[in-house]
Amino acid sequence: MEILNKLNIATQNEYLYETALTHSSYANEKGIESYERLEYLGDAVLELVMSEYLYKNTNEKEGVMTKTRANYVCEEALYEYSKDLELNKYLKLGKGESENGGKYRKAIVADIFEAFIGALFLDKGYIATKDFINIHIIKMIENKEITFLGDYKSTLQEFVQTDKRSLEYVILNEEGPSHDKTFTAVVKIDDIIYGKGVAHSKKEAEQEAAKDALTKCAYENKDNL
Repeated sequence: MEILNKLNIATQNEYLYETALTHSSYANEKGIESYERLEYLGDAVLELVMSEYLYKNTNEKEGVMTKTRANYVCEEALYEYSKDLELNKYLKLGKGESENGGKYRKAIVADIFEAFIGALFLDKGYIATKDFINIHIIKMIENKEITFLGDYKSTLQEFVQTDKRSLEYVILNEEGPSHDKTFTAVVKIDDIIYGKGVAHSKKEAEQEAAKDALTKCAYENKDNL
C-alpha cells in the first residue's frame, strides 16, 4: 500500500490497514469487514498512549490531565491527525458515500485515524504504536504545529472583543440533497472576510470559517484583529 510506504511501515499484514481504511458503505457493497472494530481498539490504544505521555511529562493533577487528554483525542484532533497523515486519500467508500464527499467528512476522517492505530497495534504491538504516535502526533503537539481550540467561534470572539470590532458569519451557499447538504460560510470582521469554511451543517461551517480566520491571524499581528 502506498500509504504504508509513505509512513515507513513494513508489514506482512497489509489487510489490517486496508480494513482500517474501509468504510461500512464500501464494506457492505463488497461483503467485507469495515474499520469499525479497529476503530474501537484504536480508541483505547490512543487514550492509553496519551495518558502515559501526560503522566510522564507533566505534573498536573488528574482533572487537568483528563481535560488535556480529551483535547488530544477529540474528533477535531483526530480529524487533524488523519488529514496530516493523508489517510483520507486512501479511504474506501461506497458509491453513495463517495459522491457525497465522504473522504472529507469530519467524523469519517477522524474515525479512520483510530482504526489505523488499531491496525498498527495488532500488527506491531504497543511499543511500536507508541513510537509512531510520538513521532507523528506528539511532536506536532509539542511543537505547536497543531492546536485544538475546540470552540473556534468563541476564541475568535474573544480576539475581536478586545478591539470592539464587529463580527459576522454569513452562509454563502448551500447545496446537495436535503438529507446531506453542504454549507459554505464566511466570517467577516468589520466587513472584511477573514475566513471561510465548508461543512455539512451551518454550525460546523461557521466553526471551520472561524478556524480559518484564526489560522490566518497566526501569521499576522493579532493586535490587528
